[in-house]
Formats: sequence, structure tokens, C-alpha cells
Amino acid sequence: MTLRQALAQAKGVLDAASVPDAALECEVLLRHILGIDRSRFFLDMDTELGLGPQQVFFSFIERRALGEPTAYIAGHREFFGLDFYVDPSVLIPRPETELLVETAIDIIRLNSPRLVADIGTGSGAIAVSLAASLPEVRVLATDASAAALTIARRNAARHGVTDWIIFLEGNLLEPLLGPVGLIIANLPYVRTSDAASLYGEPALALDGGPDGTEKILMLCRQAGRRLATGGFLLLEIGLGQRELVVETLRSLYPGSRIEVLADLAGIDRVVSLGPIKQHGLT
Repeated sequence: MTLRQALAQAKGVLDAASVPDAALECEVLLRHILGIDRSRFFLDMDTELGLGPQQVFFSFIERRALGEPTAYIAGHREFFGLDFYVDPSVLIPRPETELLVETAIDIIRLNSPRLVADIGTGSGAIAVSLAASLPEVRVLATDASAAALTIARRNAARHGVTDWIIFLEGNLLEPLLGPVGLIIANLPYVRTSDAASLYGEPALALDGGPDGTEKILMLCRQAGRRLATGGFLLLEIGLGQRELVVETLRSLYPGSRIEVLADLAGIDRVVSLGPIKQHGLT
């Protein structure tokens, strides 16, 4: 069986299971097994696939057909040009979260905060991306999950930024002892009723309460105690959550600038607050 034949057979399995982007999913898994890049992969399409790699590949395809995410099967996911180790203890980094990182980098370059807090760091994708892009910045990365922090530390070491990040276990801002210049957070924003349908990803990283905003609004209320004067708050939000989050921030931080940025799909995705006038407001 050639690579081409294996791909065609695997695509048929995933199509039958209604897996979106079946051809791409098959390619990603087969390239992962073979350890080759995309250009080499397409050059080798008519090469024979050995029995061992065949067995591994179709076992992976079976897992994917049952709903397990490709990133967990392969054990990694690319984010912001970096490769991150992931497992079922952490949320799989999404492309739309890159907008959050890009916005943070712009704010840091314009306003020069030297201490940033990444709340709910998960795999460490945000913290590591910021540290790798801006070595002058120090990042405090918090998470309520000890297992997630283990993965985040592994990713920091993988990309050589361990010395730039301090990992702290605890809920939201509880581990922070003093003010920071920027708080950035991709907190759970999936409704409880929808979170259970997302196979394999940790409920702690998905479930945002009945309307998806429970933890986001909690962080909004806490942020004033941990933002330095002139500091910024950056939040990722879900579809339909803009109005409630913006109104909450407006009531908590009157006179502070609030901006909302849409992702490539046109969905309001990032809410930016700041610079705030003074810390200790809430």
C-alpha cells in the first residue's frame, strides 16, 4: 500500500464518521508517523508504506473516527509558529487565540509593561509565545490545574524560555502577590451545556458556566486589584459575549478605554481594557 492509497482509505473512514477536513486530518497524522514535512510528503506519495506504520496509522484513524482530537493523538499542535506538546490535561491551542497574542505584543511594544500575567495558562501557549517574542518581558503563568502546569513547563523548556516564566498554581489571580502591567487570559467561555460535547478536552478549561461568561466576569471583577496604574486587561471571548463583557468592564472601570477585535471569521474575539486610571478599583 502506497502513501496515496493509505490516505484515500483513511479519508473514507473519516468521511463516514463525518469528521471535518478529513483529508487534512489524515495527512497530519500520517506525516506525524513518518516524521516528514509537507513538501517531502507529497514527493513520496507513491512510496510504499510499511506494515508497521500502516498499523499505527489506521489505529490513529480509528481513534480520530471515534472523536479523539488529532492534536491529542499526535501529541502536539502548532501555535504562533511554535510547536506545543499537548495531552488531555490541557486545552488544544486554537488559531483564533493568536489574535490575543498579537494584540498583547502590540500593547507591550507601545506601553512597555515588564511584568505580564497569563491567567489559565493551560499548555503555556500564550505565555511561551510572549516570552519567545519579547525576551525583555517576564511572565507569570497561573493555572488551577497542576497537570496543566506540568505541560506548560515542558513547553517552556522546549522553546528555551523557562527563565522568562514563573509558573504559579491557583485559581485566576489568587497566586499573584502584586500588581502587573498586563493581564491576559483565554478563560473557559463555552456554555456548560455545550462543553460536554467536546471530546477529550478538560472540562476545567472549557466550562464557562451557564452562559459561558462566569469565569471571564469573575476575572473582570478581580483585575483592578492586580493591575498597575496604566495597566491593561486582554480577554478572549466567545460568540455573542461581547455586550455583557464590555458592559461589565465599563461599569467597573469608568473612563478606561475598551476595544473589541474580531478574528478572521468576523467573530468578536478579543476585548482590550486600558490603560486603567488606577489600580485597586475593585
